[in-house]
Amino acid sequence: MSTIEKSGTFTLGNRSVTRLGYGAMQLAGPGVFGPPKDRNAALAVLREAVASGVNHIDTSDFYGPHVTNQIIREALHPYADDLTIVTKIGALRGDDASWRPAFAPKQLTQAVHDNLRNLGLDVLDVVNLRIMFDVHGPAEGSIAPMLTVLADLQRQGLVRHIGLSNVTATQVAEGRGICDIVCVQNHYNLAHRADDALIDQLARDGIAYVPFFPLGGFTPLQSSGLSAVAARLGATPMQVALAWLLRRSPNILLIPGTSSLGHLRENLDAAQLDLSDDAVAELEQVASKVAA
Repeated sequence: MSTIEKSGTFTLGNRSVTRLGYGAMQLAGPGVFGPPKDRNAALAVLREAVASGVNHIDTSDFYGPHVTNQIIREALHPYADDLTIVTKIGALRGDDASWRPAFAPKQLTQAVHDNLRNLGLDVLDVVNLRIMFDVHGPAEGSIAPMLTVLADLQRQGLVRHIGLSNVTATQVAEGRGICDIVCVQNHYNLAHRADDALIDQLARDGIAYVPFFPLGGFTPLQSSGLSAVAARLGATPMQVALAWLLRRSPNILLIPGTSSLGHLRENLDAAQLDLSDDAVAELEQVASKVAA
């Protein structure tokens, strides 16, 4: 068994994917805007990920914009039969690198076609509708108008499966009443546990949950408890954070991102990290302290 296979598998749409995947966001330039400093390094990271057994890549055409998908196409096209590429729509980038909602039917339709063109695909495996009522996190409000547009694009054969991103439990329920939802992608990690109940509900229903920012994102989690567990295991804090997520629930799929071959290998090695019950209990205390 390879290192990554130790993470296990879960069904995403109609595909079985390894639970430890790869997020391509960091392949764009600083702030996920513009081209990378080293395009050849970005190509090498993607090729190494797939060669190591990654068969689930998360991306979006608004990373760059367009840059990340074009790099994926250059590195990996024609794609392996078992590779599942998940993209997202619902936002665009301003000239100042700002993140803006893009919910109008014409914008959503254009976004699907942009993803198809830049990835070199005839149909997208999974498209997550990113809800942008609040840039900083989920906010209530009906998602029916924009999800109906995406469901229509699915009926046209441009999209195989649909997911949701940056959503509340209420919005997930609303979305499931409109079309099949195969995954939910939200901010979740050891310290940010607002989705605990949602994860458990999705697990019961066989729906994947894909957390982003496993170490806190742009404001990294600083925890002496996490660092202590990592040091004791001879691992990095990121590896421990990923291993905790893998253990948290069988429907969790991970998409850690990096533009470094060294960090990629470290992240994938998290699949073989065995957390004892004592280590998990210690990490749960970290979560409690941060929440307090």
